[in-house]
Amino acid sequence: MFDAFLDPNQLATLALLIGLELVLGIDNILIISIVTSRLPEAERNKARFIGLALALILRIGMLFGAQWLVQADELKVYSIYSVKDVVLLVGGLFLLYKATKEIHHTVEMREEHGAAAVKAAFTAAIMQIIMLDMVFSVDSVITAVGLTDQMVIIVTAVIVSFIGVLAFAQPIGAFIQEHPAIKILALSFLLCIGVTLVIEGMHHHVPKAFIYLPMGFALAVELLQLRYDYNRKKAKSPGKPDSPH
Repeated sequence: MFDAFLDPNQLATLALLIGLELVLGIDNILIISIVTSRLPEAERNKARFIGLALALILRIGMLFGAQWLVQADELKVYSIYSVKDVVLLVGGLFLLYKATKEIHHTVEMREEHGAAAVKAAFTAAIMQIIMLDMVFSVDSVITAVGLTDQMVIIVTAVIVSFIGVLAFAQPIGAFIQEHPAIKILALSFLLCIGVTLVIEGMHHHVPKAFIYLPMGFALAVELLQLRYDYNRKKAKSPGKPDSPH
């Protein structure tokens, strides 16, 4: 089984799959950062790890049931939509709801308090991480089994991407929490992803470049604005704290 790692072609496939999984990981990192943002800081890492670990187990299970997943792309519901289409539609609509709700909470500065609210939010965060990871995994699983029949290569790529997402989720989440404008931009990106999932669930392809390039440009502009604000404050009071306004 592990002889696949000695085959240059399989190693090239592994590198390609890791790259695809890491691109998927960008969406996952944003989702994880958002759905855990209203948890107490001490609970965030725990929710990230549990949610991602359970999602990893389910995704590996999906890989071993990949033949059914490929057939599900042709299994029609009401003679129009396949099971895959329904998954994309439900996931996209939920992402639209979640992103809109979080934008409202952020703009209105609403916070949930109380032990019961925190416990409910913790459980909800884990479930949302798992559900949305499954939605994003459908295409990647079908692509992976189309590239290679070596399950050890596919599972390795999934595990490597899991480690990468887990490593970057905390610092990126903290950065988003510290900068409300970045958080709203991330939520807007998730809105775009939700719209894309709904459109693709309705049999219309949307080139990913139409989503990632504008949002990447907007992020670059926002980072330049943050740098400008930092330099302006530093220039106003070098070596001293900013004077109050």
